Amino acid sequence: MAFFDQLKNRLDTVHTWPSNYLFKFIVPMHKKGELLNVLPTGLIEEKLSRTGKYISISLKTRVEASDDIIAVYKKAALIEGIVSL
Repeated sequence: MAFFDQLKNRLDTVHTWPSNYLFKFIVPMHKKGELLNVLPTGLIEEKLSRTGKYISISLKTRVEASDDIIAVYKKAALIEGIVSL
């Protein structure tokens, strides 16, 4: 079973849709704009790394279904140097 299929199964087991979801990413600072362009609207918190080379971005938002979450992770995965948590 592929990673995103497993993730969908876990999300559907844990959540009742629609539901709030917390996305967390770490990305090189120069890629911040790319990440923000693929994220849905919601409450965003940012934290710079000690050196300022990386930024942690957390997004709390309401999603309609697990497929919406997976779509965001797939778009984010195309950003070079991203870490999805």
